[in-house]
Amino acid sequence: MTDEPIRIREDVDVENKAPSLPEAEISRLTDEIVAALKTVYDPEIPADIYELGLIYKVDIEDDRSIKIDMTLTTPNCPSAAELPLMVENAVASVAGVSGAKVSIVWDPPWDPSRMSDEARLVLNMW
Repeated sequence: MTDEPIRIREDVDVENKAPSLPEAEISRLTDEIVAALKTVYDPEIPADIYELGLIYKVDIEDDRSIKIDMTLTTPNCPSAAELPLMVENAVASVAGVSGAKVSIVWDPPWDPSRMSDEARLVLNMW
């Protein structure tokens, strides 16, 4: 991991459904989950799925399981079968996480306005 602070996107809903976990642990898990999400790239796009705006919601449950709502750039995405599994594996590898489950959602539909400035820079989409 890098020493740079993790930036939580304003459009990603990170919900703590684990009131029994200390706030410091929730913060650590959130930072490490975001860092793990930033390691997953759509095979056809040279930007990570987090900066592309494909992650909509991250729920941290009491049992330390993580539920993620994500979308794809299009319903016909050729990586539709592999991306959710890649996300589950990346998040499940975070220390303290008991497991991860990804749900694909289509509302709201993804569009390029969801990309961060970092993704726009990588994709030269200004």
